Amino acid sequence: MNETFWKDKLPKDIPQTIDSHQYESILSVFNDSCRKFSNKIAFTNLGYSLIFKELDHLSANFAAYLQNETTLKPGDRIAIQLPNVLQYPIVLFGAMRAGLVVVNTNPLYTDTEIEHQFNDSGAKGLVVLANMAHVVQEVITRTPVENVIITELADVLPQPKRFIINSVVKYIKKMVPAYSLPNSVQFTKALKLGEKYTMKEATPKGEDVAVLQYTGGTTGVAKGAMLTHTNIVSNMLQVQAMLGADLKEGSEIMIAPLPLYHIYSFTVSCLGMIKSGNNCVLITNPRDIPGFVKELEAFNGKFSYFVGLNTLFVALCNDEDFKGLDFSALHNTVSGGMALQKAVAERWQEVTGCQIGEGYGMTEASPVVTVNPPSAVKLGTIGLPVPSTELKVIDDEGNDLPIGEAGELCCRGPQVMKGYWQRPDATAKTITEDGWLKTGDVAVIMEDGYSKIVDRKKDMIIVSGFNVYPNELEDVLVTHPDVLECAAVGIPDETTGEQIKIFVVTNNSGLSVEDVRSFMRERLTAYKVPKMVEFRDDLPKTNVGKILRRELRDQEVVAA
Repeated sequence: MNETFWKDKLPKDIPQTIDSHQYESILSVFNDSCRKFSNKIAFTNLGYSLIFKELDHLSANFAAYLQNETTLKPGDRIAIQLPNVLQYPIVLFGAMRAGLVVVNTNPLYTDTEIEHQFNDSGAKGLVVLANMAHVVQEVITRTPVENVIITELADVLPQPKRFIINSVVKYIKKMVPAYSLPNSVQFTKALKLGEKYTMKEATPKGEDVAVLQYTGGTTGVAKGAMLTHTNIVSNMLQVQAMLGADLKEGSEIMIAPLPLYHIYSFTVSCLGMIKSGNNCVLITNPRDIPGFVKELEAFNGKFSYFVGLNTLFVALCNDEDFKGLDFSALHNTVSGGMALQKAVAERWQEVTGCQIGEGYGMTEASPVVTVNPPSAVKLGTIGLPVPSTELKVIDDEGNDLPIGEAGELCCRGPQVMKGYWQRPDATAKTITEDGWLKTGDVAVIMEDGYSKIVDRKKDMIIVSGFNVYPNELEDVLVTHPDVLECAAVGIPDETTGEQIKIFVVTNNSGLSVEDVRSFMRERLTAYKVPKMVEFRDDLPKTNVGKILRRELRDQEVVAA
C-alpha cells in the first residue's frame, strides 16, 4: 500500500504536513498567544470572561504558589479534578509553568477509580472542586497525594457574584457534602500566596510528558497515556490546519460543553482555542439542558463554533428553547467522542442551518486522527487523516489490507503517544516498532481517502462518548455473593450511542434487577451502571470456557 496516497487526497487548501517542532512546548504556544491576544477573551464561564492577560497573570500566581508553598517539584504529577470552570485553565497552565505533569481526572469518579488513578500516576498534588472533596476524603490517605487545593464553583468570579453563587451552591442547593481534608488549601488563598513570589517558568522539551491521560485503551484497567508536549502541540496544529480558513484567529466564539478533562475537549476546545486566540465558552453542566440553553442565550446570534457529540445534539434538538435561538453566526459544528448518527446530523442541520463534521480519534493519539474538513464534509464518514498522519488497515495477522477492505485501523504521526505510563508490555501491544498505533477499531479506507468505522475489534462499550470496559464491570459484579457469572455488552441506543446490558447467572432466585444495579451504582460512576439486566441459567462459552460476549451481543441485535 502506498502510504502517501492519503496525503494526496487532502483538499488543496489543507497542507499535507505540519511542522511538529514549530513550538518547543505547550507553554510556547500559551506564551505566544498571551502576547499576541493579550486583551482578547480566552475563556467565559458563569457569565464572566477571562482575557488572555488575566489568564497569564493568574496562572503565573498559581505556578509560583506550587513552586514555593508546596512539596511539588518539576516532573511530579498533579491531578486536576474539575468540571468546566475558569479554574481549570488557570490550574492547567499554572501546573505546566511550574514544570508539573498534568493528570486529568473525572470529577464524577468513585473512590475506587480515584484511588487507582492517583496511585498509578503517583500524583503528589490535587486540585479538586469542593463538591467532590468528600469522595477524595475517603481515599486520600491511601494515595501519594501530599498537596490538596480545594476550589468552589465561582472562585474566579469577582465579588459579590462569587460569594452569592458559592453560597447558593453550598447552603441552598446543598451541593457540597461535608468533608474533612485538614491540610488542604483553598484555591483563592493559593493565588494570593503565589502573588508574593516570582515564578520561575519551566522550559519543557518537546519529548517531555505534558499530560497523563487515563484510558483503558481497547480493554482492561485504566492506563495513563503519556502525551508529550510535541504530541499535543502537533495535534493542535493538525486540527487547525484541517479547519483552515474556516477558523479565524481572535474572532470565534466556541461553545464547549464537553469536559476539558476529556482528551477530545482538552485538545480541540481548550488548547485549540488558546492557539487561535478565540473565546472558549465553558459549560459547567451540559446535562442541565434548560440551564445550558440559558447560557447560550448570552451569545445568541454570536457563537460561531460548537463542539459536541451525538447524545448532546439529540438533547438540544429536542428542546424548544434551543430551537428558538439565533444560529446565524454558527458556521462549524464538530462531532467526536462517539459515532455520529446520520439522522442526528440531519436534524442538527435542519434546526441550526449548520452541518456537522465528524472526526475520529483516541486518547493515545492526542486524540485527533481524522477530520471532515469544513469545505468537504462527507456525512457517514470520519473524514480524512489530519496532516502528517498516515493510515492503514491490517488483518488479524498484521498484514496490510488494500483500499476498500475492512480491517483494524492503524495510524502513524507526531500525535501518537510516547507510550503507556509504566506499562511497557501494554505499549508494545499497541504501538508497533515502526510507530504504528493499533486503534482496536475496524475501519474501511475508501478510494477517496475518507474512512468509515465499521465495528470495534474489542468489546469496549461507548456510552455518551465515554469508554466503558466490560472487564471492569464484570470484575465488580462478580464480587456480589449471589453472582456466579456475568457478562457485559453494549446495545445500540439512539440517545447514548450504546447502553450497557449485563447478563447474570445467580444462585439466588430472589436477586432482582434493582439489587444488581444498586450494587454496581455504589461502586461505579453513573455512566458505567447497566441500564439493562437479564438473568440467565448459563452464558455462551468457547470450548475452553471463555464467555462469548459477541454471541450475546448478536442475540440482542436479532431480538431487536
